[in-house]
Amino acid sequence: MNHSFRRQLAVAVLAAGLGGAVAAVVVATTVPSKTTTVVREVVGSGTGVSSTSSSTTASSKTGSGVNAVYRSASPGVVEIVVTTGGGSTDFPFGQGQESKAQGSGWVYDTDGHIITNHHVVAGATSVHVRFSDGTVHPATVVASDPSTDLAVIKVSMPASQLHPLSLGDSNKVQVGDGVVAIGSPFGLQNTVTWGIVSALHRQMTAPSGFYENAIQTDAAVNHGNSGGPLLNMAGQVIGVNTQIESDSGGNEGVAFAVPSATIRTIVGQILSTGKVEHAFLGVKIQSVPAQAAAALGLQKGAEVTSVTAGTAAAKAGLHGSTSTRSFQGDQFDIGGDVITKVDDQSVSSSNDLSAAIDSHKPGDTITLTVVRNGATRTVQVTLGTRPTKVGG
Repeated sequence: MNHSFRRQLAVAVLAAGLGGAVAAVVVATTVPSKTTTVVREVVGSGTGVSSTSSSTTASSKTGSGVNAVYRSASPGVVEIVVTTGGGSTDFPFGQGQESKAQGSGWVYDTDGHIITNHHVVAGATSVHVRFSDGTVHPATVVASDPSTDLAVIKVSMPASQLHPLSLGDSNKVQVGDGVVAIGSPFGLQNTVTWGIVSALHRQMTAPSGFYENAIQTDAAVNHGNSGGPLLNMAGQVIGVNTQIESDSGGNEGVAFAVPSATIRTIVGQILSTGKVEHAFLGVKIQSVPAQAAAALGLQKGAEVTSVTAGTAAAKAGLHGSTSTRSFQGDQFDIGGDVITKVDDQSVSSSNDLSAAIDSHKPGDTITLTVVRNGATRTVQVTLGTRPTKVGG
């Protein structure tokens, strides 16, 4: 794997490498009376704004503002306790005897659907939900998606006893916006913390690989916060708190959330069909910094480094890279097709292409604008279905 700016991924799923220091990614799930820390080494993409600097940010994050968000949203936030059987190898529990694990979640609708993380309920033999009033109800897993680490569970309760939270628009979120996190870190139910959005479009690990479009925040997130909501200052859910990046295993001011745009798509599929299918193009691509692109004569866009045989990309005749060049000590595959548009949507990076493919369903036909050897052409592609596991 090449270093620093080299970036390859199976489109809409995985990233193969990013430059930077190696850091620990910790899934924020708690086992009662015993904290289980699941650590995977990945190559970090850099850090955002620290929690210290966030204390001097905009007046929208005043104590009264956080209090208003908490009072409005906390009745819709729940604690989830999961029992798992022995011998499970599902992320993140691992092998062992029957055990209990704890996470967070939030009420999605008055039908009793609750959103949490896939890794919170993976391998569950029983699931119970504790509401803010202290009542506990059994729940069933409707479906989950390891690619985005999202899951939907369901409780049978009168609609009058449920307090759904509203989804905000994560596409409008900007770095520096105030955010509030509510969950059950270490089993401490309905704990509230606040901070800012410290970065967007971050890579984080997911049970089936990598997720490319996470919101980064410096709001304190710890074991047990997994599945809880990240809210904007209007009290709308803009993300699901999923993971922290930490050397110590505790909060160090870098946490990641799956954005509401992804939640809306995935949950919509689960509630309408009972399963999740992701569109799949079948290429690996790279994003090259502007300085390197200019020096190497590369077209701005998402450059195809390889094409997987038998996929939609292969059937459409897309070409991968033919040579490698170096720039400031880093190596880049060059010579492949450069995708600059998906239909009428401009593509300037691998993240853009991933987001564009994710917005479609398997079987959709899209038009790619491709630059090959300096000439621009359009290619019709009928998207396939993403494999359960791709690359890595």
